[in-house]
Amino acid sequence: MSKPGPLDRLCDIGAGAVLFRVLTPRWAHAPLSGAGAAQRGGRFNRPGIEALYLSEDPLTAIEEYRQDMPVITPVTLAAYVVGPFRAVDLTGAADLPEPWSGWACPWKLIARVQGKAPPSWLCGDAAITARRSAIRFPSTRRAGGVNLACYPELLGPGDVAVYDPNNALPRDSSSWG
Repeated sequence: MSKPGPLDRLCDIGAGAVLFRVLTPRWAHAPLSGAGAAQRGGRFNRPGIEALYLSEDPLTAIEEYRQDMPVITPVTLAAYVVGPFRAVDLTGAADLPEPWSGWACPWKLIARVQGKAPPSWLCGDAAITARRSAIRFPSTRRAGGVNLACYPELLGPGDVAVYDPNNALPRDSSSWG
């Protein structure tokens, strides 16, 4: 019998959990889209694969968006009501096998400068192949922060919904489900 691997380390994202994401003006009309991440890739998705990156608290969402920018450009902080679904859980994980042990790599440098596939993309590929709808992982930008990389193609209807009770976000009917 094989030893359980990272894809078996699952956590429940409970119904009604509230997560956050920073939306740029360009993507505010499509708050559930992972198309922005699909353009150039993200930590857990290579170009061409949609991913919706969410944070478990607003400050982490802001820091994840900000990255190394000296100032924040105009943005909208959006809240999402999610769950229930299960996610691969990398929080608190120790002694992970390759490529999982390299999930926190400098993926932009590896992908965009060195022209190679970073280990974190291989993790995302494995999660998608195993039909795991999300990866929960510690923030590399804010100590104690936690993020989710969600794969829209693997989420069920209503697994992730933007919280916009006053209809303040611009609407594009093709991206609101």
